[in-house]
Amino acid sequence: MSLLQDNFGRKFPYIRMSITDVCNFKCGYCLPNGYQVDKSDNRKFLHLDEIRRLAIVFSKLGVSKIRITGGEPTVRKDFFEIIKILKDAGIKKVTITTNGYHLDKKAQMLVNSGLNGINISIDSLDRNTFKTITGHDRLPEILRGIQNLQDLNFDNIKINAVLLKNINTSEKDFDTWGNFIKKNKVDFRYIELMRTGDNLNYFNKYHVSSKIFKEYLDKNNWIYQTFGKDAGPSLNYINPHYEGKFGIIAPYSKDFCKTCNRLRITSRGDLRLCLFGNTGISIRHLLQKDDQIQELQDLILGQMKFKKESHYLELGETGLTENLSTTGG
Repeated sequence: MSLLQDNFGRKFPYIRMSITDVCNFKCGYCLPNGYQVDKSDNRKFLHLDEIRRLAIVFSKLGVSKIRITGGEPTVRKDFFEIIKILKDAGIKKVTITTNGYHLDKKAQMLVNSGLNGINISIDSLDRNTFKTITGHDRLPEILRGIQNLQDLNFDNIKINAVLLKNINTSEKDFDTWGNFIKKNKVDFRYIELMRTGDNLNYFNKYHVSSKIFKEYLDKNNWIYQTFGKDAGPSLNYINPHYEGKFGIIAPYSKDFCKTCNRLRITSRGDLRLCLFGNTGISIRHLLQKDDQIQELQDLILGQMKFKKESHYLELGETGLTENLSTTGG
């Protein structure tokens, strides 16, 4: 049972841990100009011993799931070692979010690592649209990677797409994904475009409410499904005639934050209570020695009283998140 609880009664069995800000894609909603070195923060990314100590503390605090994020987490040469470290520390579920770069070549290693789940960002099944959004013509290799994972009996596969007005929001787009999950045991979720500190113009041009996808699901007789304690924020829908599921992640919807169940660690060792919060502290000074673990645990527990009830995105507050790669999305 998670010992992490805030003043609103929410418990946190789930941590999103970024291990790098670096990303090799150029998605328009996140890093349209590609990754740029942040010269204002010269701290290196978390090293293996720091990650191990974090995992030990979170395991003691009842965290059952850690999602490894980036940037693009697989760009780290020690990526597979990080999975092992988290598992050895007692974290029951280790999952990743990835852009799928070289997924066809990495599938076997991912399965061998003991990974429990994978979220892959695919904003369109149209090759040209995918290339326009990401700056890379890599859709075929990513789809091969998904097939390779399935051939290896890895079945906890989720696909995320950012909902972008007039780019991937037509009924044809929805039908294309429907045809994909009809024969593939994959959960596909649309995520509402979120405003960050540096994407206001892009947000104003491409944001559209997730209601358009919900209306499509209602019209096509999809059934709402409840979710478990360590699930993410997706509202999931099932259809008995389909292998996969549809989902919606709608951060601007009413009561979105009431079911919040995760905290975040940035790639440079900051604890963030909310993706779009304006508070966060560095805990890195307590990651240097094994005998600091109790002090680190106490600090994390003490921070819980500062977690706010909501992110206030609907008021235009983006907090400390300059772009999604800096906090792990």
